[in-house]
Amino acid sequence: MEELSLSEKETAPKEKNMTRRTFIRNSGLTVGGLVLGGALGGLLNKKPAAPASAPAAGHVMEASNHNQALMYFTPDQFKVVDAAAEAIFPKTESGPGAKELLVAYYIDHQMAGSFGLNTKEYHTGPFYPGEAVPEQGYQHHLKRQEVFDLGIVALESEAQKRNKKRFFELNEEEQVAILTDFEADKVKMSGSVSSKFFFTLLRKVTLEGAYADPMYGGNKDMAGWKMKNFPGHQGSYTNLEEDKFVAIAPKALNSQHNH
Repeated sequence: MEELSLSEKETAPKEKNMTRRTFIRNSGLTVGGLVLGGALGGLLNKKPAAPASAPAAGHVMEASNHNQALMYFTPDQFKVVDAAAEAIFPKTESGPGAKELLVAYYIDHQMAGSFGLNTKEYHTGPFYPGEAVPEQGYQHHLKRQEVFDLGIVALESEAQKRNKKRFFELNEEEQVAILTDFEADKVKMSGSVSSKFFFTLLRKVTLEGAYADPMYGGNKDMAGWKMKNFPGHQGSYTNLEEDKFVAIAPKALNSQHNH
């Protein structure tokens, strides 16, 4: 991936976000795209989850908005995930990025629940992650919680190795450079999980957090939907008789209950 030199950044301010945009394009991401399935799809038919594992020590539970209370990550882990999600889904002229959409809270809540614990999947060996095909589903002995724990450690380790800083302290270009190498599977991770596997999972839940119903922690103020003129959960469309596209203010799942 092309990196801009310092002199090029100073002489070409309009290209300031080129590295970030190139990363998004090469990763198959489109700001404003709609993603369904996976954790998001599973949540729509969610049954009571099995008891979650104990939250990591030292995290903060209190928040005036329950969607902004940490349920799994420590504050430092949250900062890493928040920064990484923003690098994958940044703020642009199209709309807000992952930080403004509270995507990291969505990811935190997913890790604390049945998705992070893999409660709905067969989780007994033997495992053949190197030989498995996508149709065979998840093929690893680690829970998604554990994959994220290892991935966060690896992101921090790479940041220290390359820049002597915490990952969330790096500038955008430095963060993108590390994530690009994760995507290309160039970073060695412990726990027999590949950096590409972690990056793919991180990207998946980042996109879901941008477009899930706000009740799950992300998509703050339905801003993700508004970028696509997605109407959300309308009770009915019988009042619309237009034969052309009509922009409709989106509604969240809880809008019918007025709370």
